[in-house]
Amino acid sequence: MTAIALTIAGSDSSGGAGIQADLKTFAAHQVYGASVIVALTAQNTRGVSAIHAVPRDFVAQQMDAVFEDLDVGAVKIGMLATAELIETVAAGLKRHGAKNIVLDPVMIAASGARLLESAAVEAIRTHLFPLATLITPNLPEAAALLGTSPAETDEAMDEQAEKLAALGAANVLVKGGHGTGEISSDLLLLAGGARQRFNAPRLETRNTHGTGCTLSSAIAANLAKGLELPEAVGHAKTYISAAIAAADQVAVGHGHGPVHHFHHWWDRTEGSQS
Repeated sequence: MTAIALTIAGSDSSGGAGIQADLKTFAAHQVYGASVIVALTAQNTRGVSAIHAVPRDFVAQQMDAVFEDLDVGAVKIGMLATAELIETVAAGLKRHGAKNIVLDPVMIAASGARLLESAAVEAIRTHLFPLATLITPNLPEAAALLGTSPAETDEAMDEQAEKLAALGAANVLVKGGHGTGEISSDLLLLAGGARQRFNAPRLETRNTHGTGCTLSSAIAANLAKGLELPEAVGHAKTYISAAIAAADQVAVGHGHGPVHHFHHWWDRTEGSQS
């Protein structure tokens, strides 16, 4: 059977994050990608200049159209912009019994632009945490969800992961990409309390646009293919690390360029741009 993953997120007009990054990531994992667009952004590698939320009724219609026809094996949720849209998406997920839901609580773009209304943070906790198989906040997002400061130590990451789980998240992946030191360490807290860390060398590049979107959609793609959660996260960590390492091989824009979603394929094809 064809593995199918669905992304529910915002569109990035420059192609490096959001829906576009998710679909590229699904394709790179040989997973068929479907999409529900909840917001449009006017953005490039330098920043976000405008956001236009899609009417909630049309978001619901998109979800119904996909779930009524496609056998969706996993769902990645990204930028949802408003509390109203969060409620609409949550209702659609319940309506269709969605499985393997990976929630990336997108709040701020790599450029620093805010992508989620402040009032919508509580809506994420209330409506989406109970539905998610996994939430994947980075350090600033975990802190914002908890109303505290970003974790600066492994112990603080552990504590914040536990607090997020206590709010209703089944499994929590706190990403350490915004941390310091030579190693970028992500902490996976599983239901039941088991912990696993995924480490990779911290790479020096400004081309990190779409990193969070790409990691969460890689996890969803692996879940759609039938991998268990820890294995799905491990494979996704390897993929995003390689995509970041190859990011400087493509010249896109004049700000924070995208990671290289197709590093494996481009590096092995005649006429490679690496």
